[in-house]
Amino acid sequence: MMTQVFDTPASLYRALPSVDSLLAADASQALLTQYGKDAVKQVINQQLAAARAVIATEQRLPQWLANSTTTFEYLAQHLQQLHQLSLRPVHNLTGTILHTNLGRSQQSEAAINAVTQVMRHATPLEFELEAGKRGHRDNAVSQLIHRLTGAEACCVVNNNAAAVLLMLSAVCAGKEVIVSRGELVEIGGAFRIPDIMRQAGCTLVEVGATNRTHLRDYQAAITENTGAIMKVHTSNYHIQGFTSAVDEATLGKLCRERGIPLISDLGSGALTDLRRFGLKQEPMPQQMLADGVDLVSFSGDKLLGGPQSGLIVGKQALIDKLQQHPLKRALRCDKLILAALEATLLHYLNPETLDSQLPIMAKFARSEAEICRQAERFVAALQPLFAPRYPLRAVPCQTQVGSGSQPDTYLPSAALAFRAQAGGSLAELERHFKSAEQPIIGRIKDEQLLLDLRGADDFEQLLASLAQLGAPT
Repeated sequence: MMTQVFDTPASLYRALPSVDSLLAADASQALLTQYGKDAVKQVINQQLAAARAVIATEQRLPQWLANSTTTFEYLAQHLQQLHQLSLRPVHNLTGTILHTNLGRSQQSEAAINAVTQVMRHATPLEFELEAGKRGHRDNAVSQLIHRLTGAEACCVVNNNAAAVLLMLSAVCAGKEVIVSRGELVEIGGAFRIPDIMRQAGCTLVEVGATNRTHLRDYQAAITENTGAIMKVHTSNYHIQGFTSAVDEATLGKLCRERGIPLISDLGSGALTDLRRFGLKQEPMPQQMLADGVDLVSFSGDKLLGGPQSGLIVGKQALIDKLQQHPLKRALRCDKLILAALEATLLHYLNPETLDSQLPIMAKFARSEAEICRQAERFVAALQPLFAPRYPLRAVPCQTQVGSGSQPDTYLPSAALAFRAQAGGSLAELERHFKSAEQPIIGRIKDEQLLLDLRGADDFEQLLASLAQLGAPT
């Protein structure tokens, strides 16, 4: 746009194009159509203000004003960035499958289709088609949970923290709740059991020691004001060594004898035995209900493999209390979550296809040998594109489950390991990968940028993305 040489700041300021001239230019018309006049004008004003700052400090015009083509490419880039969705797909190659910062569980195609349908059409969210009358939004999920776990009923809220809050508020408000000292956990976001007790209007009664709690500790703590005994699954840490805890079956018998409910915060919550993947056995809701627990809460978006939600399953009379509590309306899920959750639970009715249909199970099920083969194939294809500045090789690694689940259990995997040489920088390479149309997220460890391939959604798409990116220039 401007090719002549300017000798003074005044001449540089005069050389700046006006807002009206930029808006009137032929090259602006496509931008105006796509983004609207207000948005385009705002970006032009911002960039011209930045240009004036460059003139004031550096006595030059910024490069984007070099010519008309550069100017409008620059404006188009800024407009695109401003209108880009923040929640866009990324490649999670961090080595943590259920990565909280990257959205935890990915949904199955059936769940995606279910959500699409209820977004597009009216749906009987709270309407019983056969009876022609109002129904309850949790009914479909509750019926599935009954088939899968034997629970009499289910209440659905927006996450497990909400489930614990509602469970305590509806069942134990104004009463004492007995919890082992070894189970007073804190999870991410400073969610602590003692804090949630106070919020729910309960009085926490701690029993036992950090590492050992006995049945007699619970027995001695029960009073006429006891609202419940609560078990909390320590899914995000383990105490080892000289330890003792009271199992649910024993506590269930005690609670029945004393006429008080036994409730449990299961945390992650698995509806299938994970030992087939080489993971540790997780306590499952169906087993806890069989052991005599009256209410069990767990997450929908962790080991269950569904959308963010919290499920409370158990006795009908107690679930009715939860459904009638004022908090339930504030914590309830919308039709999108319920549709995805119902579609996810339907997969569990067919265990033979579960591992291929549910993305989290598919990633757990990948064999180490297959991942290693893919890693070697990636290295052969990509080495010429990244060397000599970023030589890479395939290395063995360990994949975490994540989201507080099984913190000391890992799955064997393989990663692409990039090193920085010949003036390269791992920080620069990491930024380069994040700049991709579908950003590639790995982790830096031991002076290497690692891309754990167990987390890949599609090997061919990932390979094509890396090949297109190549090394940063």
